Amino acid sequence: MSDEIIKSGDTLSFEDFKNQNGITFWWASDLMMMLGYPNMKSFEKVISRATKALMSLDIPHYENIIPANNIVKDELITDFKLTRFACYITVMNGDPKKQQVAEAQAYFATQTRQFELFIANGDDLERLLIRDEIKEGTKSLNAIAQNAGVSDFARFTNAGYLGMYNMESWRLENLRGAKKGSLMDRMGRTELAANLFRITQTEERIKSQNVRGQMRLEDTHFEVGREVRKMVEKNTNKTPEQLPLEKEIPDVKKELKTGYKKMLKEDNNKVKRVRRK
Repeated sequence: MSDEIIKSGDTLSFEDFKNQNGITFWWASDLMMMLGYPNMKSFEKVISRATKALMSLDIPHYENIIPANNIVKDELITDFKLTRFACYITVMNGDPKKQQVAEAQAYFATQTRQFELFIANGDDLERLLIRDEIKEGTKSLNAIAQNAGVSDFARFTNAGYLGMYNMESWRLENLRGAKKGSLMDRMGRTELAANLFRITQTEERIKSQNVRGQMRLEDTHFEVGREVRKMVEKNTNKTPEQLPLEKEIPDVKKELKTGYKKMLKEDNNKVKRVRRK
């Protein structure tokens, strides 16, 4: 990849680096240099997050991020063939503190409007991934709590909310105008991350301190929730319930899936036109 396209202020010539061999794809090694990552080892972490995002969307990652050998600077490496959508998801999962990543995100934010995709940065994708972690973390916490003696899960769950928000979950939903059961899907990245921390640290404390019994488990969940509340207030100058709500995660997923289908159709049509020539 030419160094010119990754210098500050230059246009990202993304389309110049596509390949068409049965499918339209870009080499991850090209995108890596475009985004300013020094090597594939560091970039594979971004690829891994993109893979998780595709899995969360129920989009076949093995059709969009395809391991393949490639020769880069006269060296045979394990590379990846990325579809247009995989490139988009990868860029949005990149480190926005890198200038090249920020420029690429701005580029994709403009280019993907034709596919009805209006996600301009990685925050919504981060929300999607954290939300999945919360679902898994909640299952794990509930299993640990059950083994430790919880019989009333509604009270145990609300103890964490009381600690973190000073109110039960249903009151919090009413306060913030969220539909029943949808509040987590409306939370922003910071609030979701705080709740994930509450869940994981409650589990760790139960295990490390061998907490047993309904009341003690409720107290533990409350205490961790209160600690997380103080942390959020210190870092944001807002209480958790004052943090802004965002677009519902199911709506984000719907937008991403629609964009994926439109990108796939566009590139498949281009491949067909090339074959006819």
